[in-house]
Amino acid sequence: MKKKEQPVSFENALTELEAVVNRLEQGDLNLEDALAQFELGVNLAKQAQERLTNAEQRVQILLEKNTTASLSDYSANLEQTDEDSPF
Repeated sequence: MKKKEQPVSFENALTELEAVVNRLEQGDLNLEDALAQFELGVNLAKQAQERLTNAEQRVQILLEKNTTASLSDYSANLEQTDEDSPF
């Protein structure tokens, strides 16, 4: 029987995903271990993507409730801030 996956935070998923990539890049795993690590990495990436999607949906809901706020590209906001800055 397969163990039920425990949900992980976005940050923990990224940290573990980095560790998986490092283990795979070392190249010293046998085929079965490498496949297990790859499977773990795929699952972690999927969980992280789900967390990002959920966060994006929450932001959209919050913005719909506040009709005066609008979404804009973050980098565009940085450029405007730089231009408006007296420094």
